[in-house]
Amino acid sequence: MLVVLLGAGATLQLTRSLPAATLTTSIAATMKIPGAAPKLPWPEVGSAELMIEGLGRIGGSGSTEAAPIGSVAKVMTAYVILRDHPLTGDEEGPTLTVTAADVADYESRIASNQSLVRVEVGEQLTERDALEALMLPSANNIAHQLAVWDAGSEEAFLTKMNAAAEQLGMKDSHYTDASGYLPTTVSTASDQVILARAALKSPVFAEIVAMTEAEIPVVGTIRNYNDMLGVNGVFGIKTGSTDEAGGNLVFASHLTVGGRKLTLVGAVFNQPGANTPEQLAQVNQEVKALLRAVAKVVKEYTLLATDPVGQVETAWGATTTVRPAKALKVVGWPGLTVPLKVTTAAPDAEVTSAQPVGTVQASGVRVELRTDSATESPSLWWRLTRTS
Repeated sequence: MLVVLLGAGATLQLTRSLPAATLTTSIAATMKIPGAAPKLPWPEVGSAELMIEGLGRIGGSGSTEAAPIGSVAKVMTAYVILRDHPLTGDEEGPTLTVTAADVADYESRIASNQSLVRVEVGEQLTERDALEALMLPSANNIAHQLAVWDAGSEEAFLTKMNAAAEQLGMKDSHYTDASGYLPTTVSTASDQVILARAALKSPVFAEIVAMTEAEIPVVGTIRNYNDMLGVNGVFGIKTGSTDEAGGNLVFASHLTVGGRKLTLVGAVFNQPGANTPEQLAQVNQEVKALLRAVAKVVKEYTLLATDPVGQVETAWGATTTVRPAKALKVVGWPGLTVPLKVTTAAPDAEVTSAQPVGTVQASGVRVELRTDSATESPSLWWRLTRTS
């Protein structure tokens, strides 16, 4: 009887299912791309800010205090108009009919040498026409006309502009006119990058600011004041210059790295110059230098080599190391902190060589985690004496 009982117990032990192995990794939740943070050629005066969509802020310089921004303010004007009256595809949108008050406003601005587009009583502009006149030749009178059309008065529209700024988290911005002509309309480079990113979510806005010219009623061809279009991948967004603001540019640029198309959004503000051409030439020079430098440092970097990053351990103590199947490479720059996500698959009791046991992901790149070798099978003694 004892022999039978012992035999039955041994059989039971030997036929029991083996416990699952455990997997542990040493991969941190975040890692920095190796190397010192890049030193970019930030402008010596004024301020600047630069970020890359999907990667983060690459840096900034200068004062963080609000300052006049000139016609860059029209980005907010366009943002509010398209938010309240969205356009899609080739839609022209509602029609704005030019009134005697609109003509009087246009004429009142001529003596102060403002950026304007001539209008005539009874002229009809579609919403898209008006936005093109606003953003390409930077027409101050059209900014006023759009404000009145949208809100009934420029004062009511300003309330909307400032509310939108608050909603977007633009803590250091205040709008006192729809065109940016007044020096009391102020903002910062970082605030305007926030706004530019939000505005670019509208394909119609992105299309308009990338246009070098357009055709509208009465005046015919209008041209974009932004001479940076097409330079270093720039596809927008808005210039601005006044005596108080200096030269300003909020810009967006495409950069392709490792087969990935990146969007850079930045601002360079308050650049010196005796007049508008000099101010804009100076700000363009600063932007070009920044974009050239960014193109050199934003590359593919190895975040995780194919070194061991963990192990699988069986219930009986056999182990095998785990490592990425290939190097995990990400697009970025030295010093950039990159979040990592590790997903593991519950291993069986035993694992085989090169068995996938999970993945590690960063910046949209996913690499398998695999075992180095098969685990040893449990001994007969362990099977007979196991207690769990």
